[in-house]
Amino acid sequence: MTRNRLYLLLSAGVLAGYCWILWFTYNKPAIHSTFTPCLFKNATGIACPSCGSTRSVLLLSQGDITGAALLNPLGLIMATIMLIAPFWLIYDVTLKKDTLHTSYKKAETVLKTKWIAFILIILLLINWAWNIQKGL
Repeated sequence: MTRNRLYLLLSAGVLAGYCWILWFTYNKPAIHSTFTPCLFKNATGIACPSCGSTRSVLLLSQGDITGAALLNPLGLIMATIMLIAPFWLIYDVTLKKDTLHTSYKKAETVLKTKWIAFILIILLLINWAWNIQKGL
């Protein structure tokens, strides 16, 4: 992925995430509403591995770390990215550097290592089974 494309997608994703948190904060809908943006769950009726990660981030924004981790640990990863990415993007764009893109490329190389990919896939499958068991 090119530097500009990565930075654009990451900026759009982080902006959308913060907009969602702001909307949720001011509108206070039920956190376990019947609406789900998950296309997989809407099509199959079964929770996907990332189901609940948005609600997990919302719980984190309210200070409920335990609830967020129990709902979906992937939300903790999303929240970490949402906290770090804006500063890293501003740093790179302001100083005309590409440290984020370089780190992305290195992470991509590491994640393509077969044994690391295997472990991550197993963890994702465990999370998926847990989501289904919880009835997300």
